[in-house]
This record gives sequence, C-alpha cells and structure tokens, in this order.
Amino acid sequence: MKLRFLVSTLLLLPVFLKAADKKPNVLFIAVDDLKPTIGSFGDSHAKTPNIDRIAAKGTVFTRAYCMQAVCSPSRNGVLTGLRPEVLQIYDLGTNFRKRAPEVVTLPQHFKQQGWQSHGVGKIFHVGHGNNEDAASWSVPHFQAKSIGYALEENKKSLTREEALFDNKAAGKLPKGAAYESADVPDDAYGDGKIALEAVNRLRGFKESGEPFFLAVGFVKPHLPFCAPKKYWDMYDPATLPQPDRATPPDGAPSYAPTSWGELRQYLGIPEKGALPTDLTRTLIHGYYAATSYMDAQLGLVLDELEKLGLAENTVIVLWGDHGWHLGDHGMWCKHSDYEQATNAPLLFSAPGKKGGQKSSAVVEFNDIYPTLCDLAGIAKPSHLQGTSLVPLLDDPKGSVKPAAFQVYPRSTPETGPLLGQAMRTERWRYVEWQKADKTVADRELYDMQSDPGETENLANKSEHAATVAELSAMMAKRLSEAPPLGLKLLDRSKPQSNTTPANAKKPKQDRNAMFNKRDKDQDGKLTKEEFLKDQPDPEEAPKRFPKFDKNSDGFLSREEFVGK
Repeated sequence: MKLRFLVSTLLLLPVFLKAADKKPNVLFIAVDDLKPTIGSFGDSHAKTPNIDRIAAKGTVFTRAYCMQAVCSPSRNGVLTGLRPEVLQIYDLGTNFRKRAPEVVTLPQHFKQQGWQSHGVGKIFHVGHGNNEDAASWSVPHFQAKSIGYALEENKKSLTREEALFDNKAAGKLPKGAAYESADVPDDAYGDGKIALEAVNRLRGFKESGEPFFLAVGFVKPHLPFCAPKKYWDMYDPATLPQPDRATPPDGAPSYAPTSWGELRQYLGIPEKGALPTDLTRTLIHGYYAATSYMDAQLGLVLDELEKLGLAENTVIVLWGDHGWHLGDHGMWCKHSDYEQATNAPLLFSAPGKKGGQKSSAVVEFNDIYPTLCDLAGIAKPSHLQGTSLVPLLDDPKGSVKPAAFQVYPRSTPETGPLLGQAMRTERWRYVEWQKADKTVADRELYDMQSDPGETENLANKSEHAATVAELSAMMAKRLSEAPPLGLKLLDRSKPQSNTTPANAKKPKQDRNAMFNKRDKDQDGKLTKEEFLKDQPDPEEAPKRFPKFDKNSDGFLSREEFVGK
C-alpha cells in the first residue's frame, strides 16, 4: 500500500509542480476621480455591488492616499513607484519620461517578466499635452474618450474639455454640459466601450493560456457626470448627503483651498462664488449616478473573469486615482491637500488571501507596485519607493508605515510658487507650504480624531507646538531622502541639448499645453508669477503680461493666454 501511494505521488508530482509554477494573472482597475462613496467603505447611499464583490473577497484599505490630488501626478506615483519629489512633476501635461526616461513602469515590469501586458481605457493620463507610454504595453493601448456626450444638444460641437483631453487646441471652443442623463445603452459612453474591450481581452487570454496583466481604466465618475438614465433613477436626490460646511477650515491659509477651476470650465457653472443649492444637489446626484454606472461596467469584467474560470488565479487591485471635493468646505473637484481630495479607494483581492477584511493602516499609492510584485512572486525593481502591503493582507490590523505623504502646488503674488507638502498619520494631517528656497510660508494641522471634517487649523496654537515640531521633523526626514540609486533622472531646470539646424522652421507653439503647464493649481487662470516662471527672457517677459491681461484683473484666463 505504501509503495503504491509513493508511486502515485511521484506520478502526480509534475502536475503539482506545474500548478505551483503557474503565474497569477493581474486585473489592475483604475477609476478616475473616485472617492470612497462605496458601499463597502461605509457609504449607505452608494449602490456599488461590484466593487463590493471585490471587497468581499479581499481587503479594503480605508486610509489609502494618493501622491497628489490630480490625475497625471497621481498615476505617475502608482505606475512608476516614485514619489513626486523625485519626479518633480506636478502638472497634467508633463510626461514622466521627461524626468525619468528609463524608469520601468509597473505594466512594463510585468511585460518583461513574461506577462502579456494590455491597457484598456485611462491608465496613464492622456491629454493636456501628455501621451500614452507605448513601452508599458505588449500591444497598442486601447483608448476611449474621457469626455463624451450622448444627447444631441450636447454633441453639436466640440467642447473645450473634449479638445484638451484629445490634445487639441481648445481656443475659444464652447463649454460642455457638466452632467447628462440620457436614456441610452451603457456602451453609448466610454466606460461601456472599455468594459466590452476588457471582456474581449479576457477571452483572448483564456484562449492563449498566457498569464496577463490587464489594466482597465474607467473614466467615470470624472466630470462631466454623464451616465445612462437608469443609473440616475437609482437615487432619490433628496436623500443624498449634502455638504455640512460651506467654508474653508478656520485659520487655513487663503490659498490652501481649491478654487475648483476644473468644474468652472463647464456650462452653467458660475465663474466665481458658490453654487446654488439646487445645482449642488444635482451634481451630487450626478456623481453617485456616474459611480454606479462605472460599477456596473466593472461587473461585466468580473462576470467574464469568473465565467472563463480565470478568477481563482487572478490578483485584483482597484484604486481611485484621488479623492474629490463634493461641495465640502465650499470646494469641488480635487486639487488640494485636504482629506477629501487625497483619500481614495484601494482594494486588493488575491488567491490564497482572506476576504471581507478592512485595514485602517495608513498606506500610499506607490505601495501598489511592490505589493503586486510580491503577490505575483517576481522581484521588485530597485527604484521602488513604496512598501509592500502583503503583510496587511495577512494581518489587516497591522501597520507598515507611520505616515502617508502628499503634495500640491500653489502660487501667490506674495509668496511666489509654493509646494504644499502634506502628511497624514493615524491621527494628524499636517501641511507645510514651502517656498522655492524651502522656507515655510504657512502650516496647517488638523486633528483627524476629534475633527475629521478638518474645520480648524491648529498649527499656530501653542498647545500643539510639540506636535508641529515632531511632524515637521518627520516631513524633513522624508524630503531629505536621496533618489533611488541607479535611476537616471534628467535635470528639468536645464534645457536639453538642441541639435536643430539654425535654418529649421520653428515648430508651432501649443499655447493650450503651455497654459496647462503653467497653471500649477489647475484653477483655470494664471497669476503673474505663474506666467513669468521659467520664461526664456525673464527681463522682457514682464512687459508681455499686461498685453495679455485684456481686462486688467491681474490674472490671465485661458482665452487671454491662448487667443492673445
């Protein structure tokens, strides 16, 4: 009997070894502008059954923070594993390879290790002068429109936001609708098309049998809040939560809040001041509807993964690239260092790991790259600056780091350019607004235990001086760390070598891209300081500012800058 058992075991050994050597697939789901308005994150109003499916099989990280609360820099942090102070890119239009030309991205690393790496939808930020990263993918990336309408009255002309996301000149194009409820099928909008393409890719992987890294980037609930009518009908707008505070935190620097220039680029939104109550309610309704629409498209992908028998060997990670101000503190959109803008969903589900777990550990989005490497059983590139979260998948009550760090740029006539260096510990949110010479113009401190709504800045109160000193020292230590060894970094303050012949035709300037690059706080206007920064002729440039400033208000609108 023992001999027969031994022979049987030896015969089956190759099968066991083959199963053990099988590479796990990765389903990498990015969601644009998604805040934790999700059922499994505790929002009782949200109807998100498919994100909740991932949560039921995995771990929800309730205190996950982006690197910067705007699309491109946040995605750079996830996809390169590098911190903003290393990349030194804080805008939408600058591609990360202009700073780190040889960095191996997350999908690129999996491609190099033998996975089929495919991208569908919005993964890297494309638009505003930025482009796709071909080196990351095994096959050409599938792109769907970030901005799109279904109703004829909203499709009659190209809008400025559509143009910017397509890397076209916006000029004096009209504003588009901020929201839309159309009685159309799901694939009338981009996310429906993205889901169908992702389903096709899964079928292809099933047929080939190759391990895959499939990145699926959904574009909702990003503005405009467009979703089929049936998703609007899921909600009674009268029951949805409304902002309980319409003003910035007491004692906060005047420039710290966002002026939500992004939303003001849409039709029917006032150029200055607060929104009317009815419009606030409609936009909140639209955000929830767009989130449920996206969730339904996610469901198509998850259903197909299970139908094809691929789910048991697939790691799933879902993340929203940053949070979103939904009227809190009188603010909308992202573009700030506050909790509502920097805290975003992060979920992991992996073979062999427990499900239905929640972790309140403070984690960062650059932790995604090393975590996926560990879950896939591949070596981590030496340049990564994040920390693997695998220990928290085994013990969600644990901790892997004391704080998460964020940054957001601002500029004022009094201070010049500023970087709001922020950190979030278990209890505190601390911000230093640093000038170009690293001196601190202002500080913010919020007690997230007693004041989770960030209503009062405590930084200048004597009883909190020791806390400020402790957190400031942690910040300084973080920012003083050297860039990863061996990583080629270009000095973006110096012009690159120019081999263009002297008689060559000068390329046409893309003034929209120039505006986006200078508009550091994304508020839709340029201060004089933003206009003058990095001008090639610093002595002559100040003379041009009043020529552009047609209405003499001390700022340049996009129309003034682009249209001259």
